Amino acid sequence: MISDPRSVVQSLPGGVVKSAVRAVEIEVRALEELASAIANTSLGEDLSEAAKLIAAKGRLIVTGMGKSGHIGRKIAATLASTGTPSMFMHPAEASHGDLGMVTPNNVVLALSWSGETSELSDVIAYTRRFSVPLLAITSRADSALGRAADICFTMPRVQEACPNRLAPTSSTTVQLAFGDALAVALIEQRGFSATDFRTFHPGGKLGAQLMSVADLMGTGNDVPQVTPSSSLLDATLEMTRKRYGTTAVIDDDGHLIGAFTDGDLRRSITTGNLSDTVRMHMSDDPVMVHPNVLASEALNIMNNRTISALFVVDDRSLVGIVHLHDLLRAGVA
Repeated sequence: MISDPRSVVQSLPGGVVKSAVRAVEIEVRALEELASAIANTSLGEDLSEAAKLIAAKGRLIVTGMGKSGHIGRKIAATLASTGTPSMFMHPAEASHGDLGMVTPNNVVLALSWSGETSELSDVIAYTRRFSVPLLAITSRADSALGRAADICFTMPRVQEACPNRLAPTSSTTVQLAFGDALAVALIEQRGFSATDFRTFHPGGKLGAQLMSVADLMGTGNDVPQVTPSSSLLDATLEMTRKRYGTTAVIDDDGHLIGAFTDGDLRRSITTGNLSDTVRMHMSDDPVMVHPNVLASEALNIMNNRTISALFVVDDRSLVGIVHLHDLLRAGVA
């Protein structure tokens, strides 16, 4: 058992750190080559055409073997979570019945750095037989996969970060980055919003941050509110009955015209009396948000303005109120 893990780190030869840095630098250069290829070669046009094709079809089926398969799984997951129906199909399982999940209304995206992965042969043959659009991510356009594809994404032949230049390192990084580029292109093409994103990410920290104010706000009788002619006493009682430390001041049409807070009450005691109308002491510029504002944005507003509650307004009409504690309980912070 190692008593102090730091002693192991300190004993590592400097060459290990240099190798690690060199590997990252090689992969950075590989990504720069990919960006240049997308910007300056037909790869960018192919990406645009593929995005249109995928958006017009029902589902994207991603497939690949070995390390390319692992990257394919992540690409499929990213696409599925950002509004593009997508799933991964293992090429070996495809040859034993899983090809039944592929229909002419699908698009198949196959990954193979060499383009000669034998396990993909049945998938390729199936797409050609049944006119299923085939996209390929490969470094060799003249390979079996590249020649068969309707659109071939030809990746730059980057240097692997492995010292033997054999283990898939830079090549899988490039494939993954290109998959992300495709996903982002489809996000923008579909107009996929943060609200849409939350539909597929309802759980955990991310789901909480993507909640809207409407999901967390108090409504109806829970919203403290008085009229401008209400007395300070009435406003104080309303704040006491509710839990927000403030009350809205609304006109006859239900429009928010002011706010009266605990701070306003303390200040009014020194200059007025409890029979004064709330209009005389209210803040006439209350902080408000729309119900569709993200909860994370509402939290940022509260932090910046040093307040603990926000009034929620839709077309000037008061529809709710949200407190800092509501956001914290939901896990937004």
